[in-house]
Amino acid sequence: MAAYSGIRKLLWGLLGGALLVFGAWRLYAAYKASHPFPPIPMTTKAQPARLHDDVAFLTGLQPARNYRNLTSLNQAADYVRREFEKLGLKVEEQTYQADGRTYRNIITSLGPPDAERIVVGAHYDVCGDQPGADDNASAVAGLLETARLLHAQQPRLKHRLDLVAYPLEEPPYFATDQMGSAVHAKSLHDAGVKVRAMICYEMIGYFRDEPGSQNFPNPLLAALYPDTGNFITVVGKMGQESIVSRIKDLMKANSAIDVQSINLPESMGLAGLSDHRNYWRYGYEAVMINDTSFLRNPNYHQSTDTIDTLDFKRMAEVVNGVYAAILGL
Repeated sequence: MAAYSGIRKLLWGLLGGALLVFGAWRLYAAYKASHPFPPIPMTTKAQPARLHDDVAFLTGLQPARNYRNLTSLNQAADYVRREFEKLGLKVEEQTYQADGRTYRNIITSLGPPDAERIVVGAHYDVCGDQPGADDNASAVAGLLETARLLHAQQPRLKHRLDLVAYPLEEPPYFATDQMGSAVHAKSLHDAGVKVRAMICYEMIGYFRDEPGSQNFPNPLLAALYPDTGNFITVVGKMGQESIVSRIKDLMKANSAIDVQSINLPESMGLAGLSDHRNYWRYGYEAVMINDTSFLRNPNYHQSTDTIDTLDFKRMAEVVNGVYAAILGL
């Protein structure tokens, strides 16, 4: 997850956004009480051990898998490709250039080829020289485990699903056209593809049970959300209340984890701190699944972002929830 430098703008934006969120939250709370979502049939669930193996491989790559270290970055891309191929899935590589170097989006697709599309993505690069267990090996593991669940359960899909692993989400390429997700989103738009939704896995592994373990940038948000960091969040921008609410409810109905949601103004920055931002440019609905990043995890962008800090049982529940959301959209 990329850092955002406009702290003053962020805090003021959150203050105003929280006031808007409060009204929407009150209305939605009344609505969802009378419109529960049924559970999605699942004959198998996400496996914590497989998630652990994925994170162990990615965090073990040396040097760190950042934009400078193409050998490690390509090893991460190759790993994603192999795991898709183990499931008998056809893999496409979308290559592109950034500052004279070649980078790769790794893509596999399932479901009716000409149907409206759902994109599920995660970035596999890290910021600087750190292992990146939560940011963002946890999300790549979630993406791979989603593919495994789809393969194991063989659901009848009404949408085409694109599962995509991206490079260059982190600085210095964040918020540029060289982000892997920017390249992918543009290619969909240029091809006239209809996209039902984009779901971005971003930091899904850090949870705490101590009261006060969840931080907030202002007291208004603190009043709306739990102060214990044991929930996952669906993050969207203002105007996306409907799809954010639907994904949240589908996740809650199909996973053993607390699921919260928030819609923030796009202008404030915090709403778009990952790959989903690039799909907004083309009018696509896009949300982020996130453990609140630096508001909870003290290891964010640090050498201490290691595998032993993650909760793989809760990660598995996040994946179960996202799997259900994909089928229920």
